[in-house]
Amino acid sequence: MSSFDKIQKRAAKRKGGEKVLQSLLPNISSKNKLSRLSDDRVLSEMAKRVFSAGFVWKVVENKWPGFEEVFLGFDPAKLLKQPNRFWDALGANEKIIRNAQKISTVRRNAQFIVEIAREHGSFGKFLADWPIQDQIGLLDFLSKHGSRLGGNTGQYFLRFIGRDSFILSSDVILCLRDAGLPLSSTGKSKKDLSMIQKQFNVWAEETGLSYTHISRICAFSIGENYSAEMEEEY
Repeated sequence: MSSFDKIQKRAAKRKGGEKVLQSLLPNISSKNKLSRLSDDRVLSEMAKRVFSAGFVWKVVENKWPGFEEVFLGFDPAKLLKQPNRFWDALGANEKIIRNAQKISTVRRNAQFIVEIAREHGSFGKFLADWPIQDQIGLLDFLSKHGSRLGGNTGQYFLRFIGRDSFILSSDVILCLRDAGLPLSSTGKSKKDLSMIQKQFNVWAEETGLSYTHISRICAFSIGENYSAEMEEEY
């Protein structure tokens, strides 16, 4: 396997230097801050990632104040008290994206959050306490117990909620292969995911970097080389 130092130097060269590269790396919430997240903010982010999947993110973002209003501030307890007619009416509400299947995930994920919070104190605490070296296990749990939280949606949820995490974009997979990890053509098999987790763990220990920063540096090191300005806008 290539050392991560080699990957980071290549990323820095492509982006215009180490200083520019560092400026493109996002902030990461502390474990303490993550554990203090209220369940309504967790449900809001879950819903935003679900509605953004396969859709133009900017449109979802622009309509989000309407989502917050219509879904009662995404308070799980309030939402679970609403009768079926409340949920049926949402399919005709122009303040949100009227996708019945995605609307139904809000109700199911509200129940998911309440059940986890009952056991762990809050969903944020549950996320903060899950071992950082087992993101693949956490993603599997979200996929099995949540609604539409599998695949990229689960990965983006963890990233946007502030948990230190990697995203297996096509460029990150390409970087891992280029570094010598013998992944399959999709990079998504159970064996692949186990190898990916182990490699991120090795790089995190080797460099002292967060999983988020390792992931971003990998993506910057290979594939389409967008300008720093475009990366910042993204």
